[in-house]
Amino acid sequence: MNSTITTKGGVQIFYKDWGPKDATPIVFHHGWPLSADDWDNQMLFFLSKGFRVIAHDRRGHGRSTQTDDGNEMDTYAADVQELADHLDLKRAIHVGHSTGGGEVARYVARAKPGRVAKAVLIGAVPPIMLKTAANPGGLPLEVFDGFRNALVANRAQFYLDVPSGPFYGYNRAGAKADQGVIWNWWRQGMMGGAKAHYDCIKAFSETDFTEDLKKIAVPTLVMHGEDDQIVPIADSALLSAKLLRAGTLKTYKGLPHGMCTTHPQVVNPDLLAFATS
Repeated sequence: MNSTITTKGGVQIFYKDWGPKDATPIVFHHGWPLSADDWDNQMLFFLSKGFRVIAHDRRGHGRSTQTDDGNEMDTYAADVQELADHLDLKRAIHVGHSTGGGEVARYVARAKPGRVAKAVLIGAVPPIMLKTAANPGGLPLEVFDGFRNALVANRAQFYLDVPSGPFYGYNRAGAKADQGVIWNWWRQGMMGGAKAHYDCIKAFSETDFTEDLKKIAVPTLVMHGEDDQIVPIADSALLSAKLLRAGTLKTYKGLPHGMCTTHPQVVNPDLLAFATS
């Protein structure tokens, strides 16, 4: 079924909840500026394997309320906590891609006992994307200012350019672009709110998840494409895996940021192996 919850602050969060309610729950957290629909392949795959699968649209994204406030990681994590409480999720596996990986890190670090069994970070933004004195390998602020400027100038064109190029690696020599994938990215992006998407750029680029990662005690799989042009692997997965108490790193030669969409036949079996281990 599809449904919504209303948070304590009055924000409606849309979510999908498919499969047997007594099965192991897997909760999927999408990237910027997308929606729960970005997980269609994985949702159907794990549903067919007997899992309960859940995915929500982050506030300001997809079918959730187009909020003009609360578009930062603490509130995103609080929204997830309210969803987990509403569904009474026990020993769930939380899987986050890109910005969703940051959301997972913050939520899992603060989750109530018994709520979370495992976590997966895929092409995820932690520990921190922004270049700072403490994080010299990060991306300069100008990169994210460029995102903001492009969003303000022509969001519709920007949301075509990102999936047509670096997100799925379609800008690489010999790559064959999938027009349906590009349009689906655009469709999801344009469903969300411009203000929320603008604010979320700061959330995914400037939030420092170092302490969150150190607090996470559950087994955590870190998956990352070695040709990720959106979240470069050297300053993300390679660092996150070292900060986690029970982290496992798995990298993928030549795969792009959006590898869950371009290479589900590679990603899904590895996710399944971790979920059932």
